[in-house]
Formats: sequence, structure tokens, C-alpha cells
Amino acid sequence: MKKHVFFSLTLCLLAAKVFAQTKVVIPTASDKPNRYQQEQIDRKYGMFIHFGINTFHDQEWTDGSKPASSYAPTTIDAKQWVSTAKAAGMKYIILVSKHHDGFCLWDSKYTDYDVANSANKTNVVEALAKECRKQGIRLGLYYSLWDRKQNGNVNDRKADRAYNTYMLNQLTELLDMTKKYTDIVELWLDGGWEKENYRWPAQEIYTLVKSKAPQCQVGINWTIGSPENADKHVVQPKDQQNLFPIRYFPSDFRLGDPYLPGTPDPKLFTAQGNIYYMPFETTVVLGERWFYNTTDKKYKTLAELEDIYRTATAQDNILILNVGPNREGRIKETDVALLLQLKEKLKL
Repeated sequence: MKKHVFFSLTLCLLAAKVFAQTKVVIPTASDKPNRYQQEQIDRKYGMFIHFGINTFHDQEWTDGSKPASSYAPTTIDAKQWVSTAKAAGMKYIILVSKHHDGFCLWDSKYTDYDVANSANKTNVVEALAKECRKQGIRLGLYYSLWDRKQNGNVNDRKADRAYNTYMLNQLTELLDMTKKYTDIVELWLDGGWEKENYRWPAQEIYTLVKSKAPQCQVGINWTIGSPENADKHVVQPKDQQNLFPIRYFPSDFRLGDPYLPGTPDPKLFTAQGNIYYMPFETTVVLGERWFYNTTDKKYKTLAELEDIYRTATAQDNILILNVGPNREGRIKETDVALLLQLKEKLKL
């Protein structure tokens, strides 16, 4: 096999040594947004794209057992994805590069569970990065920390070291690949609730990202804990207050999908005895399903979407609306039409 899911102990130790020698990066404590946070706030409105092996199984979360060959889009119309986002008045796109199932939308040398071993070998991450550069829109990536294929037994703490190395290597692949075409502006991390927060290499991930893409804003879903328990799950945005602890530190912004921010929305949170400014990014789906699903028939109305937009983007916060491209690799025409109607209603 040309790939290996886990590395030998020697390789793990070598990778750990490299990361250990990298200068640790943490945010600067502040009660105001820094330059890159302000740029994120100014982007204000973007598109989330959920696409992957789940698209072909009418499921939101598969477990890594679906064969790679079952991922079989007719095409990957990245040009249409980007042109739709631009026409809808959106400033950036966040692509799900790997969901909880572990299937990768790029050719990763660390696993066989990817597009290179599927019915359509298009490197989706690369194709979208190229198209974002061509059409002048920003790009972010979603990456699931929780991986039911590679690290299905989350109770096996002995496997943490090897799996954390696996993640860091994949994130390095993604950062190195995309920087050839565009500057990644956001890394949206998910699934942290499956393990205690200290078992995730949040600091190593943050340092890696900032060393390669300083402008990239890093966020881990369900970012904030409670004063009684920094790892509490969940603390909804409406229940968050100033000076609550940051559950996953370092982070640049808050997530808690699919909820809207509270009013008033707190912005100051604590970690390691310091105070950090953190805006909130709302993630909402047009219908009921994140991935394309033949049973997804109930869509939000224009009035509902307008209200979501107004609430989500007030108070220096951000909204990304999710679409799920279909099995032909295109955003459905009904989704396109709805987004364009929303743009007109919002007068963007």
C-alpha cells in the first residue's frame, strides 16, 4: 500500500519532535478585535459546503464503513459553487474537507479513504481553491477532529498520540496544497465534544496554522465552557457571558452550530489568566439536512432567512449558510434561486 493510516512509532516521535521545535503561537490578549478578526467580521456572510461520502447515502453522519467507491459524483462543478456564492453576495466559502466519517476530499498520503480511491478522483479541495482564486472569493476549510474511520474508539487514550500526529500531518497537507492557489482565511474544526478537551492538540494545531497561514482564523465547534466546568458541553450562545472560559484554547472565534448569538452577545472570554476578544460565527442550513439528502424537502422561507441574517450578522458577528451539492456535484437550482432571492431581499 502507498499509504498508511497510522505511522510507526519512529515516525510519530519524529513528527512530535518537529512540532515541539516550532515556536508556540498564542493570540494576543485584547478586548478588541485584531486585524484578522476584523477582516473576518467584515466578510460577514459566506457559504458552507457540505459534500462528501454522506451525499451518496442519504445520511448526515456515516461511520467510516461506507466504501470509498460509493462516493461517485458525476462531476465537481467548483465553478458553479463559487459563482453562486458570489452572485448571492457572499464573501467566502467554507468547504467540508473531511467530515466525521474520515473520508477526505483530497488525495491524502496518510489514508486510502479519500477521493483518490473513489469513482471520481477529482481533488475537490484543490479544484475549489483554484476557482476561488480565479473568481476572487476567499476560502476556508472545515475539518473534523472526530474521525470514526481512523480513531473510532475514542476511549482508547493510548491511540491519541498517533491520531493527533495523523491530524497534524493532514492539516499540513491541506495548508501546503491550498497556499499554492489562495490564502486560507478560516479553519472550522468540529467534533471536539467526543473527547475531553485536553486530549485534542489544540495548541499544536493553532501553532501549525499560524506558522503557515497567519491570516487563517481558527475555531473549534462549541468553543466556550462554563465557569464551573471549562469543558462543559454544551454552553449555548444565549447562555454565554463575558469572561466565561474558552473551552478549546487557542481559538480566534466562537462556534456553536446551528444556534444564533445571544442579545447582547458577549465578546470577552478567558484562558490562562488572560482576556480574549472572540466574535461568533453562526452556521445554518437552508433546509433540514447539511448534506444533500433525497428526503430534504422542508426549506426555510425568505422571511426566516432574512431574520437569521439580520440576527447573525449584528453585533460584529458572521453568518455562513450551508448548501449541499447533489450527486451530480452541483448546487441544486432551487438552492441557487433561493440564495439569489435572499440577496435581493437583503439588498446586498
